[in-house]
Amino acid sequence: MSGLKKYIIIGSVLIAAYLIAQYFKPTPTNWTPTYLAEDKIPFGTYILRQRITDVLPSTTVKTVKAAVYNNLSERPAGKSNYFIIGSVVTIDKLDYQQMVKYMEAGNHILIAAYQIRGILEDTLKLKITADFSFQNKRKYPINFVNPNLERELDYYFDKGISGQYFSKLDTVKAIVLGQKQNNNANFIQYKYGKGSLMILPNPQLLTNYSLLREDGADYAAKVFSYLPKAETLLWDEHFTRKNGNDSSILRVLFKYDQLRWAYYIALLSLIVFVLYEIKRRQRIIPVIERPKNSSVEFVNVVGRVYYQQRNNRDIAEKKITYLLEYIRNKYRLKTIDLNQEFREALLNKSGATADVIDDILEQIKFIKAGQMVRDDQLIRLNKNIEEFYRQDQ
Repeated sequence: MSGLKKYIIIGSVLIAAYLIAQYFKPTPTNWTPTYLAEDKIPFGTYILRQRITDVLPSTTVKTVKAAVYNNLSERPAGKSNYFIIGSVVTIDKLDYQQMVKYMEAGNHILIAAYQIRGILEDTLKLKITADFSFQNKRKYPINFVNPNLERELDYYFDKGISGQYFSKLDTVKAIVLGQKQNNNANFIQYKYGKGSLMILPNPQLLTNYSLLREDGADYAAKVFSYLPKAETLLWDEHFTRKNGNDSSILRVLFKYDQLRWAYYIALLSLIVFVLYEIKRRQRIIPVIERPKNSSVEFVNVVGRVYYQQRNNRDIAEKKITYLLEYIRNKYRLKTIDLNQEFREALLNKSGATADVIDDILEQIKFIKAGQMVRDDQLIRLNKNIEEFYRQDQ
């Protein structure tokens, strides 16, 4: 058997084995934000499309895919609402002029997008900003401004899907409908004649991932409750539907993960074969010592630094900060005022006893009062917090 034939057979067997393994492996979760009505992936809008008539009864949903100007020019007769969702929404001058005519006639537009570009951003003088969170693990509290819609406990969403807010807006024209923590607007409205324009900078709050939760469904329903009763809802897919006129020869290969990786492996095998046949000699690879685990040494150094400084107050404040963050994330309780109401709520929701909770709250008040923290007081605080974690499991 010649060398070339042997490599071809081995390469074919490896590719076939890989394709078989890919075919039978579980399908991984697709986290791509498509915002398409037929997509049942986390960041699709299948649930919203199926249940939107629960919030807007007697409304016919019509999908439109052309530019905004064309959609509004050819809209059905009668009152209607216009809904745009996507990662980036770009509005040009002609689109905006048609939108103004549409809204002044008594119709309403809702835009949910991470970025608003074009003339709309300049005309409304707004800027969308996102709080950076490592791996999107932080949850940001959001709520509505209207007392009839505001919930007693804020809405919390993971994966950073509620982290966007308006860092700049025209406060004279903009009406704030919803807020993120620190009173940052995250849902606004502009009046145009008898109609209005509403902008939500967190489109993933309206996707399947959010609507599968009771909190998410309630939040989305309240967002759409701002759209008045109308005969038609125009659902714009112009900013989410990819161009179907892709003439690329490799479009089929790159459309599916299995074929795309098979293509990559074939190219890699060809490169390896060519390099092997060149028969170039490489230098001997030097032996590299295995990296040492210095985590324990680092912890000991940090511990000695704190011990030598004797900064008991700093250690106590950090312990308290982590405890309150734990309570906010797990029980969604506000920790600004540690009053009797907070004590009762924590006692009811956690598995900790009243003695442990009372002792911790008493120590927190003592430390926040600016008193000196002795060694025995720090040890007592640490034991109470550890006992709280143990009982809360």
